[in-house]
Amino acid sequence: MIESFYLKEHLSFVEEKLNFSDGLIVFSGPSGSGKSLFFNALLSVFGLDSVEASTLEAIIDEKINLDEFGLQSDDITIFKCIKQKSMRYFINSQAISQKLSKQIAQNFISYLSLRDTSQFENISLISLVDALAAKNDTLHISKCEDYKNCFLNFSRTKEELDKIKSQEQRINELKELALFEIGKIEAIKPKIGEDEELLEFKRRLSKKDKIASAIDEATVIFESERAVNGALELIDEDGALFDECMNFLRNVFEEEKQKLDELDDTNIELILDRIEQISSLKNRYGSIEEILIRLDKRKEELAHYENISFEKKALEDEFNKANKKLQESARELTLSRQKTIKPLEELINSYLQKLYLKPCSLHVKSCAPYILGTEEISAELNGVDIKKISSGELNRLKLAFIAASNEIKKGSGVLILDEIDSNLSGKESMSVANVLKEISKNYQVFAISHHPQLSSCANQHFLVQKKDDKSFIKELDENDKIEELSRMISGKDITDKARDFAKSLRRDNK
Repeated sequence: MIESFYLKEHLSFVEEKLNFSDGLIVFSGPSGSGKSLFFNALLSVFGLDSVEASTLEAIIDEKINLDEFGLQSDDITIFKCIKQKSMRYFINSQAISQKLSKQIAQNFISYLSLRDTSQFENISLISLVDALAAKNDTLHISKCEDYKNCFLNFSRTKEELDKIKSQEQRINELKELALFEIGKIEAIKPKIGEDEELLEFKRRLSKKDKIASAIDEATVIFESERAVNGALELIDEDGALFDECMNFLRNVFEEEKQKLDELDDTNIELILDRIEQISSLKNRYGSIEEILIRLDKRKEELAHYENISFEKKALEDEFNKANKKLQESARELTLSRQKTIKPLEELINSYLQKLYLKPCSLHVKSCAPYILGTEEISAELNGVDIKKISSGELNRLKLAFIAASNEIKKGSGVLILDEIDSNLSGKESMSVANVLKEISKNYQVFAISHHPQLSSCANQHFLVQKKDDKSFIKELDENDKIEELSRMISGKDITDKARDFAKSLRRDNK
């Protein structure tokens, strides 16, 4: 239940703080006063509509399990959004996205607008049928789960089989491509680290003449070696360190000359060709490690292509078993649902009768297997497509489905209705009010109304008014309710007769 709601700077509203009760909560007021704008704000704080306010906050007076969404739960839950440079959403002071806020709110808030026909879509009708079937058959839910698992297994197997059949049609092309890449890589046989060694060789080769010339120039130091030793003896200094350095230089220069001789003996063209071959592989596949991974993968693919006929046969057997199991599961689920269609129709029609509407019929059509089953359900009102009925009929039909769902599922939460009694007569509006009173025993219901019949049944009645282009909301006490009902009955100039009728409505609906 929404315990309280706060808004600041929302279009024509400056600031409002409202506390709500259980049951049926009605908002009334002249056209253009801001009723729908207020409902927009109420939905926006939960991420269910676009935000126009600078600040919105709603306090939910029951604990919502937020742990599954990675959020910390509390005894109460506070939804908040702030619009500055950008929109920011919060739950219990924890920053979240609008998408997550909407996802969490949809677990306990249902919103029906004038244009919303989602209740009559196949997925909603299937859900309602399954809920009623589960009440009469304790195994129905397990039948639904079994079918779902069978369908997922069937779909997976079919996808794999279709993939193999597609591969089979161009198997020779795929084999040739795999063989080509395997042959190309194996012909070169690159080794890990080889590319770095070859590049180092290439670098040394490019500096070969410079190194030889530098060594030749540096060897003149040995011509002065005897003179240096003689000088060290004359001044009584130990020449061991100098001898060690000179020997080190001889060894270094000798080793380097041997390496240069080896370069002369190496087939340079072969080395350069090898560098080019490995470079071409690296340009195509990446590093040598990636080249070798590619080789292994291609070998696996080739083995798969050569064994594809065996894999296809095994998958065909698996597919046939999965298909058979799916059909068996679908038959059981369909039989269970078929038993439920008539009772569901009768339940919905019992509410339609109260709402002064002709009967509704549910039609079941067989279809290809999908995640929910092998049938699709549609609804008609008195033989007329729902898309062709009037808005007044559509609103009452929605209400009948809500009432039936409430009776079946015994749910709870918040139901927000936008002008559910628009375009109705007084008698029809009263019928809507009576059904909403029944629903409001389990749900907190927010409704905009232009009719005194529905408004007279409210547990809480708010008046939305506009003055100097500013909207404001007032909670009505009993005397205020009589005045507002009288205005709704007779218009701006309230008559005694209108007041008497308003008082009788309140007496009958308290």
